[in-house]
Amino acid sequence: MAKAYWVATYRSISDPDKLAAYAKLAGPAIQAAGGRFLARGTPAKTYEAGLNQRCVVIEFDSVAAATAAHDSAGYKAALDALGNGAERDIRIMEGA
Repeated sequence: MAKAYWVATYRSISDPDKLAAYAKLAGPAIQAAGGRFLARGTPAKTYEAGLNQRCVVIEFDSVAAATAAHDSAGYKAALDALGNGAERDIRIMEGA
């Protein structure tokens, strides 16, 4: 079974306090669902049409595990804490 990767990019952060509240809940919820944080922060370098925006890459054992993490009650609580504090794009991709 192929690994899966949850890729999140932050288009904007309008409320850093809400983002901090989200992070306190999201990290443990994702890790409890088997997620492993591989990278998070701003890019060291961007190319072509790349944007200098916060990115997070999380590895899971499968697409099903990544989807279950996103749909879990623990992660929903994190999303509720975030509210409208950031505009993000999240993708779950199957590994090659």
